[in-house]
Amino acid sequence: MTTNLDVAFSALSDGTRRAILARLAQGEATVMELAEPFEMTQPAISQHLKVLEEAGLITSRVEGARRPRRLSKAGIDALDQWLAMLRKALEQNYSRLDEVLAEMEPKRTKKTKKKGETR
Repeated sequence: MTTNLDVAFSALSDGTRRAILARLAQGEATVMELAEPFEMTQPAISQHLKVLEEAGLITSRVEGARRPRRLSKAGIDALDQWLAMLRKALEQNYSRLDEVLAEMEPKRTKKTKKKGETR
């Protein structure tokens, strides 16, 4: 399943779903295991899992009567790549700002000396 970033970020807008992802970062878990820390019914947790699965952020597999969920590497990688692109642009902006400030520093120093001089 491919990850649509709009759907993925919409799924991440809910705190319960983010908590579920944080739990799944520790390893796969069943609906019952995921429901334990929340005061929610199993169907409510299942609905959150459905949203996360449709967003491409988790996957499941059939294991007898169990259906454990786990993080989807492809889904998490897609989010990470998009955020890395933003991070790179931000770092480039900061680098340019550092360059501009470095160029301004000698000019500021000269102006400060002129103001402080007495004649």
